[in-house]
Amino acid sequence: MSDGPTYGFDTLQIHAGARPDPATGARQTPIYQTTAYVFRDAEHAAALFNLQEVGYIYSRLTNPTVAVLQERVATLEGGVGAVCCSSGHAAQIMALFPLMGPGCNVVASTRLYGGTVTQFSQTIKRFGWSATFVDTDDLEAVKAAIDENTRAVFCESVANPGGYVTDIRALADVADAAGIPLIVDNTSATPYLCRPIEQGATLVVHSTTKYLTGNGTVTGGCIVDSGKFDWSANDKFPSLSQPEPAYHGLKFHETFGPLAFTFHGIAIGLRDLGMTMNPQAAHYTLMGIETLSLRMERHVENARKIAEWLEADERVEYVTYAGLASSPYHDRVKAQYPRGAGALFTFAVKGGYDACVKLVNALEIFSHVANLGDARSLIIHSASTTHRQLTPEQQEAAGAGPGVVRVSIGIEDANDLIADLDQALAKASA
Repeated sequence: MSDGPTYGFDTLQIHAGARPDPATGARQTPIYQTTAYVFRDAEHAAALFNLQEVGYIYSRLTNPTVAVLQERVATLEGGVGAVCCSSGHAAQIMALFPLMGPGCNVVASTRLYGGTVTQFSQTIKRFGWSATFVDTDDLEAVKAAIDENTRAVFCESVANPGGYVTDIRALADVADAAGIPLIVDNTSATPYLCRPIEQGATLVVHSTTKYLTGNGTVTGGCIVDSGKFDWSANDKFPSLSQPEPAYHGLKFHETFGPLAFTFHGIAIGLRDLGMTMNPQAAHYTLMGIETLSLRMERHVENARKIAEWLEADERVEYVTYAGLASSPYHDRVKAQYPRGAGALFTFAVKGGYDACVKLVNALEIFSHVANLGDARSLIIHSASTTHRQLTPEQQEAAGAGPGVVRVSIGIEDANDLIADLDQALAKASA
């Protein structure tokens, strides 16, 4: 779309990054199912490989379908650029890759998806990186955890599984004072409910698998660059501020300015890590984003109704939905997430672990799957699945104790979902 009028979210989710195909006039973004692209001549090829010209070389790096998705997500998030990749987990590694080095660490929230906790506590050690986990509501603890080797602070806007909402602005201030970026996983909120860059985040990551695609068909990830961080302000980020040997001493920040992180993610990250998003996945995600605002409104409406019903049910010990008036995060939601607290939360079933298993097995409309953000309503017992690799203490800290189930509320009829939960709770408590 051209520079000029400032368009609303509903318009941008359909049009941002997309133009009629110049060859055919096709209105929908085509799936460019190709591995390579013909150069105009040898000089053109050399310019592309030297990063002197922007264009398409090889689909591990860039692809026209994926490029539209990158521009669309960046626009919706208020960033200057984005890099799409093969999954949300890939996006997390891609986000850290230009920042970290052996001996470096990231300060991460204790309230994270179980797979992220495992990735940060175990897998990244193989790169010589480490993570320190803290309660990000305790800003003094965050400050104390940051040391001379810390290269980023990492949190989720709406935390998986508990649906807790993060005070992004407060965390951004702490990160800014330390001269390091704040990375926010905005998967559960989406840019419709929360725009972390406006609240001070440097980078935003997504599992596009979830709400952005919204139909449970393909996996994908995305890293959005705010373009606002000064990578040359200190010597902590040599990959972005110092000469890059693979490009004859080019300095990414000096050369590309606000787009330094984005160009590095493509020219180094995708080139060497190869975590590429395929064009078919990008196409499905683009189609999903076209209805993002409509879906999120229904997700939030249904979640609020169901959370209120569960909270009033004597078979339920507690509900963590931040949109409830009883939630300790209620005021934060009103101030920072005015369109709602998302549709992801947990509730504890009286009877503990065994009752949770019975509940999951008795549901008919809810699907028992290891996913969230689908148009369908989903449920999982995190302690025995997504968070089972964690210690009991880590499970409790993440809000995934043995007597807790996580629900991702879909866009079905809310009364039907309540009836399904009612009959399943009856069996679970029998």
